[in-house]
Amino acid sequence: MPGKASLRVNQYYAHPRNAFWPIVDVLFGVDAELPYEERCARLMQQRLAVWDVLKTCTRHGSLDSDIEPASIVPNDFQRFFERHPAIRVVYFNGAMAERSFLRYVLPDLPTTLAALPRTRLPSTSPANASFSFARKLAAWRVLSR
Repeated sequence: MPGKASLRVNQYYAHPRNAFWPIVDVLFGVDAELPYEERCARLMQQRLAVWDVLKTCTRHGSLDSDIEPASIVPNDFQRFFERHPAIRVVYFNGAMAERSFLRYVLPDLPTTLAALPRTRLPSTSPANASFSFARKLAAWRVLSR
């Protein structure tokens, strides 16, 4: 789920210290300073989709650990994958996204969609302070191969 800064402005990765847009800038030349709508359009040109695993949840803060498990409602990935059949790999921005997908989404997917390759990448969140920008970038380079 997006953090408070992202929810406030209705933009993915809006926290100024989140490394997502700077990483996308390095990997794909999508200038992190462009208007949000233009950055999103350029992501689509690179054939990248960004979507939350969770549709809704209750969280008292911005940390994934603040999510109340009983409040979790996943997004409809079966429909998403069916509408976007060119998707070949699913990458997770951190452990919580991967765990949520495996627990709340994967069991309900048909076999063909459940078989899509999946890779967890280190979270770009500033809360993942044990990973430097260089270390995050090195792991995220898999997207540009």
